[in-house]
Amino acid sequence: MNRFKASKFRHTEARLPRREAWIGGIRAGSIASCGNHVKSSCYWIAFNAEAAGVLGIVPLECEDGGKRTVSQLCCHSDVVTDFDFSPFDQLLLATGSADEMVKVWRLPESGQDMPSGAGLTLGPGGGPVDVLQFHPTADGVLASGAGKGVTVWDVGQQQPLTALDSHGDQLQSLTWKRDGHLLGTSCKDKKLRIFDPRASPAASQSVPGHENNKDSRLLWIGSSDCLISIGFSQMREREVKLWDTRRFSGAMLTMALDTSPGVTIPLYDADTGLLVLAGKGENLLYCFEVTPTQPALTQVTQCRTEGSTRGLAAVPRRALDVMACEVLRVLQLTDTALVPVSYVVPRKSVQDFHEDLFPDCTGTLPATNARAWWAGDNQQVGRVSLHPARRSTETFTSPVIAFTHHTNAGHTDTDVGHTNIGHTDTDIGHTNIGHTNIGHTDIGHTDADRSEASGYSSPSSLASPGSAATSLSASTGPSSGFASSPSQKSLQSILGPSSRFRHAQGRVLHRDSHLTNLRGLSLTTPGECDGFCANHQRVALPLLTAGGQIAVLELSKPGRLPDTAVPTIQNSMAVADLSWDPFDPRRLAVAGEDAKIRLWRIPEGGLQETLQEPEAILQGHTEKIYSIRFHPVASDLLVSSSYDMTVRIWDLSAEQEVLCLQGHTDQIFSMAWSPDGKKLATVSKDGRIRLYEPRCSPRPQQEGPGPEGGRGARVVWVCGGDYLLVSGFDSRSERRILLYRAQALPEGPLSVLGLDVAPSTLLPFYDEDTSVVFLTGKGDTRVFLYEVTSEPPYFLECNSFTSNEPHKGFVFLPKTMCEVREVEFARALRLGQSTLEPVAFHVPRVKKEYFQDDLFPPTRVWWEPALGASAWLVGQDGQQRRASLCPAGMVPVSEAPKEAPARKFVPASVYLEEKSDEQKKEELLSAMVARLGNRDDPLPQDSFEGVDEDEWAKYLAQIILVGAQVVGRAFMRALRQEFAASRAAADARGRSERPQSAAASRIIGISLQEAQQILNVSSLNPEEIQKNYDHLFKVNDKSVGGSFYLQSKVVRAKERLDEELRIQAKGDKEKERKAET
Repeated sequence: MNRFKASKFRHTEARLPRREAWIGGIRAGSIASCGNHVKSSCYWIAFNAEAAGVLGIVPLECEDGGKRTVSQLCCHSDVVTDFDFSPFDQLLLATGSADEMVKVWRLPESGQDMPSGAGLTLGPGGGPVDVLQFHPTADGVLASGAGKGVTVWDVGQQQPLTALDSHGDQLQSLTWKRDGHLLGTSCKDKKLRIFDPRASPAASQSVPGHENNKDSRLLWIGSSDCLISIGFSQMREREVKLWDTRRFSGAMLTMALDTSPGVTIPLYDADTGLLVLAGKGENLLYCFEVTPTQPALTQVTQCRTEGSTRGLAAVPRRALDVMACEVLRVLQLTDTALVPVSYVVPRKSVQDFHEDLFPDCTGTLPATNARAWWAGDNQQVGRVSLHPARRSTETFTSPVIAFTHHTNAGHTDTDVGHTNIGHTDTDIGHTNIGHTNIGHTDIGHTDADRSEASGYSSPSSLASPGSAATSLSASTGPSSGFASSPSQKSLQSILGPSSRFRHAQGRVLHRDSHLTNLRGLSLTTPGECDGFCANHQRVALPLLTAGGQIAVLELSKPGRLPDTAVPTIQNSMAVADLSWDPFDPRRLAVAGEDAKIRLWRIPEGGLQETLQEPEAILQGHTEKIYSIRFHPVASDLLVSSSYDMTVRIWDLSAEQEVLCLQGHTDQIFSMAWSPDGKKLATVSKDGRIRLYEPRCSPRPQQEGPGPEGGRGARVVWVCGGDYLLVSGFDSRSERRILLYRAQALPEGPLSVLGLDVAPSTLLPFYDEDTSVVFLTGKGDTRVFLYEVTSEPPYFLECNSFTSNEPHKGFVFLPKTMCEVREVEFARALRLGQSTLEPVAFHVPRVKKEYFQDDLFPPTRVWWEPALGASAWLVGQDGQQRRASLCPAGMVPVSEAPKEAPARKFVPASVYLEEKSDEQKKEELLSAMVARLGNRDDPLPQDSFEGVDEDEWAKYLAQIILVGAQVVGRAFMRALRQEFAASRAAADARGRSERPQSAAASRIIGISLQEAQQILNVSSLNPEEIQKNYDHLFKVNDKSVGGSFYLQSKVVRAKERLDEELRIQAKGDKEKERKAET
């Protein structure tokens, strides 16, 4: 008879909330990947945002019924393909991307800023990351699928535990068994595979799955030996199959769903056995109950939503409203909102906890760690009760990111007994960090050698020697699985310092400032060239036409260019590099492939006709020129590098070569003058960085190791000329930036930061006023921002700027072009396929009316030379003056008047104080007098002074005229009020859709709210109304010194409320009569 037993979930209802309960204000991205595009922990919701490489982060629950704030987490340089929250640490998020990297982030607690950098990075792998999933029992174990392979990571050690054998085609999904023993995968080769990662990298079982190779999904049914797969049949029908690994030759059950082409997203709840299915791009949610023992798939309910599904996520069971019998909650991601859909089992009593609906669920205390699990530990996660009275509110904090940031923590010994975790002694030098004891929770039996890295001590204990804080606190009972979270200070010690520009935002300016309809652009300039160049007046763009033509466009004349040809510069040879003279905005230097440098002078107002003859031609190189750079301090000085392995310095006033630097053995990628103009740095293909003092020696003063890769590199001076920043590649073609101390190049880089994997060289622009470096490449869609500091960690990540389409070039304009009043600290030009768009970078500030002098120090007057070429060549040095960017009339924020801090909370005494009847009476009278006006104010005539007798008639006439005007205005005001009241009463009588109070049309001049305020009542309670009326009528009687006017107001308020009560009573009788008929 058990097979015919009715299910307790057969009456489950799917309840859609009202729009007020939706999480709006989002813009979901359209990502083609195998992920669910939205995930939830007990604290946060993460979803794919519209911008590539960015996740939207929003709290699961809003505080005090307020509106949720949607934050952005800039994760990767390419699209985020999948992400997953840790089942134990609710603030730990792993993200995978098409840039082949896996990053692990620690999200902040509520009300704090998003992290500016990842806690740790795994990879790059063998291709774009497709799927991610944390281990269900061991903390710090993560499985990632990329291409045809699966890697199981030890996150804390940033090392792979194993790499499973390659699949026959692209991986589509992976799933852990609930007990953590086995791993299942589905693949585009239409096969399902079962792995035991600790036993062998080869699949232990394999079976043909769905007959169509379109996207498929695989899910374990809890800790049983059964699985669910969702895919497409040969007839392109969506189907669901049940499998038993003990009889893995064929499916136990196959059910056709429908013929929709949308990829199905499945969510399975192991505690209830409910399976929710939703198709991408559809608005229908299916709910089935899975019974593997029969086997059977029984449809429970289905609901139709307003928006199309972009993604789907299940809220953790510990976040459900159990007292409302909510057994499951899913989050539907649409284009503009997150819609929570609750699955509720109707019960007569919602005041009792229903044990049959809510059995104990999995806790958040891990059963083991990565090392112990890999060594064979099979301990299971403890279960916790969902009963509100017995539920623990403590949380667990994973130490994996803490270990990454504190690599010098020394040795960790963990003594694991049969009833407790034991103690954790972490030595830094000779300092004992702390002691951790975990009550009676069973974690497992491990040897001393593999417990070395278990370390469940809190991040605060790792960061602060001598502290005894623990991340696993004693729990009540053997089934507890929760521990305490770290403090805010501990979290900051994990994430490190943050930049004051971390919230910098980049935005494309209005279309009115764009240059559009650009035709025939040369998009194949050499890698050493930025693609185009610009100054504060005009921009020079190489064209694809023969003869090395260059278009020169005026920035002061935006708009659409004509379809006809525009005047150009006829350079006669293909352009290798070009640069504007910083001290002469009309002089343009162009390096050609014929080893010549041509100097062109642009007429005032821009090109009106084609230029064919240059102002001067510089010859000296014997091979094609790489790049050219003007001197930053001295006028008429230019440096050039060439394929002949030389660097030559030219005096433009004399039109001749003055210095030649030697010492390079391979292609010169880049060169840069120091800010004071004394030194010159170069980076070349031979993997060396060289530092020259041209006036002292033609040989390099210092040499040091540069980037390993030979695909390209750039170098800039940072931090006042004390450091060198180099962008390049490593041996695996990963783009990275390196920081060197200029006085110690042979010692190698101080810091190395890997960014992403992309073919183009990162072009750096350094803003010396803010110490922010901007990095992007040709063909990229993202601009990285980092604040460079002279102290560890040297690079502080800021918000990146992402464009909708790849840019062909990205060049920054002078600082004087920024709109300082809008806190804009940098402005650039973005070259698209046929457009040139200005991009502004600004910092959000509240008090924009003040000059933000902390962000805008006095800037160098770069447009004025400090000395000439001849003076520099003979050994003189100059320094340019500095000028303030503060606009006229603005006050620096440092000089703004200090405001007294406002009290954030009203004292509790305000709410706890009980007011007497006399106090309430005084407050009522004060409010009424304030509404009517203060009659004790002096009258205008009280301030009049006497006049002469002969002028009295004149003043008397004026007084009479003013009085008439006052009376007339009062009469007109009363007439308008009467007309408005009559109009409102007529509208109320004529409106049948929404009933109105008839009392509002009969008693003119007083509203229901005013009447309630006068009688000091909050509800229409007849007893309370009569009691307050008697008291106020009595105290305002003239016989006791009261006011007849106030007494009349009390009477009118009583009449207004009595009329409202009569109308309500009449309406109730009408409803009863209609119900009876």
